[in-house]
Amino acid sequence: MTVAADIAVFETLESEVRLYCRTFPAVFSRARGAELHAEDGRVFIDFFCGAGTLNYGHNNEHIGRRLTAYLADSGLAHGLDLHTVAKREFLTRLRDVVLAPRGLDYKVQFCGPTGTDAVEAALKVARKATGRRGVIAFCGAYHGMSRGSLAVTGNRRARAAGGVGMADVMFVPYEDGPAGRFDSIGYLERMLADPSSGMDVPAAVIVEPLQMEGGLYPASVPWLRRLRELTERHGVLLICDEIQSGCGRTGPFFCFEHAGVVPDIVTLSKALSGYGLPLSVTLLRRDLDVWAPGEHTGTFRGNQLAFVTATAALELWERADFQAGLVTAGARLHRFAAWVRETQPGVTVRQRGLAMGIDLGAAGGPARAGRVQRQCFENGLIVERCGREDEVLKVIPPLTIDPVTLERGLAVLLDALGRPGQAAAGVTARAASPAAVRVAGTR
Repeated sequence: MTVAADIAVFETLESEVRLYCRTFPAVFSRARGAELHAEDGRVFIDFFCGAGTLNYGHNNEHIGRRLTAYLADSGLAHGLDLHTVAKREFLTRLRDVVLAPRGLDYKVQFCGPTGTDAVEAALKVARKATGRRGVIAFCGAYHGMSRGSLAVTGNRRARAAGGVGMADVMFVPYEDGPAGRFDSIGYLERMLADPSSGMDVPAAVIVEPLQMEGGLYPASVPWLRRLRELTERHGVLLICDEIQSGCGRTGPFFCFEHAGVVPDIVTLSKALSGYGLPLSVTLLRRDLDVWAPGEHTGTFRGNQLAFVTATAALELWERADFQAGLVTAGARLHRFAAWVRETQPGVTVRQRGLAMGIDLGAAGGPARAGRVQRQCFENGLIVERCGREDEVLKVIPPLTIDPVTLERGLAVLLDALGRPGQAAAGVTARAASPAAVRVAGTR
């Protein structure tokens, strides 16, 4: 069978809106850990992880065993918002492993199946609880593709496709971005303090502690603390969107933990289920839980299978080997980021935990980023791009990746970037990546 025949059904029947299959042209059949297998025998190291959904890798064995046992026992698969054993176990584990140790006294709202549903619920409850409509969002933000979440997403192309206008939303520059740093907190302080500024006190400010799609820009500790202080002083709710940055991606469970702040509302999805199953929640302060029964519903808000896998995933956080591996992998990525900064002229690298953005905007731009991405794929590595013009390589390997596989992936990325400035810096490829040798079977 030819390659064309292999993908004929996709080309004939699937909508033109499909995206990732154009970037990674293979037909995938199975996966384990940090590796994806194509039906033609190729094996790829995955530094994309389903856009951050697979923080614990593909088919994590610990999580998978819980799921198969539950299915074998004819466990409930769909339950709306009924009381179920699976939901009780998840809520108990979430409280004991995540919320209580951090002193977070949140109610948990189960939303529709994806992250955009959690954002929709967060915006809706913020407006209902405050009686105000306005929301402040940040340039470069990405919060989802449904109408409410798209209204607080900065991308013009996405907004245009959704026919979304600017009503009730004001955008201000993020702390950092392609145009440089900006004192957005000072600007907001001035606008809110001036009774003639034209800005009414909003219901909420929604922020990603780490902007991923916008180009992988992490909020600094001082900036996020100033934002929290500003919102508290003016009675504005702070919504932290942790859909991509949460569940350990930056080291701690929540990215906002780096700053020691406590948001009023938090959105979680993607990696929450631990296994790629749809699950999203909105965490909110107890006094903000102003819903009337049935006022915000969703047919698939009770994904029982996702409750099972999410409970198993949270158990990993109690294991010393998981915690140690997370620290080790984050430290290795930190060293790699430092090496790229030193040896790649004009390249900017932003990294926090196991999230790294290699910004080629001033060193070849989107064209070079595209070439690097293609070469990585040809040599057995899947890496995505982000940023305003897709000029940033977005490196997000599984939190559970073993050191050898991580080195293999970094070696492929290193080769694709090339080594300008290496000789002048007196650094060898082997010093940068001790295992920088392409392993047979990864091509």
